[in-house]
Amino acid sequence: MRVVLQRVSRASVTVGGRVTGAIGRGFLLLAGFHLTDTQDQVDWMAAKVAGLRLFPDDEGKMNLGLAEVDGGVLVVSQFTLYGDAERGRRPSFIEAARPEQAIPLYERFLDRLRGAGLPVAAGEFGADMQVELLNDGPVTLLLEHSA
Repeated sequence: MRVVLQRVSRASVTVGGRVTGAIGRGFLLLAGFHLTDTQDQVDWMAAKVAGLRLFPDDEGKMNLGLAEVDGGVLVVSQFTLYGDAERGRRPSFIEAARPEQAIPLYERFLDRLRGAGLPVAAGEFGADMQVELLNDGPVTLLLEHSA
């Protein structure tokens, strides 16, 4: 499982002219699932994201987590995180989980984040989405957990 995490001042996702999810301060998560990913990897990633301390304290150090800043999470499915562009000019996506595997993992990820007490908004799996964000910092991390 791969997640591109961006600390944001605000973020939203729109599908067909309709906003499907929006947050203020928090994390925008672009989440991709590998064809070998398991529920345990999803659980690990949700716990990792929920526990990260990426917000500045009174001294400007990244010591505060989402709960301490009343932050939210916006999760957008992103199969292209498993695109392989090493050869040729058109990426291959054969390493990305197929929808029948990825959708339950995506839904579990959302459930685990909510279970951690976080406000969670989401895109629409498999849809053509427009994502708007105001990156704060900028702070961007690539998180990965493989079997």
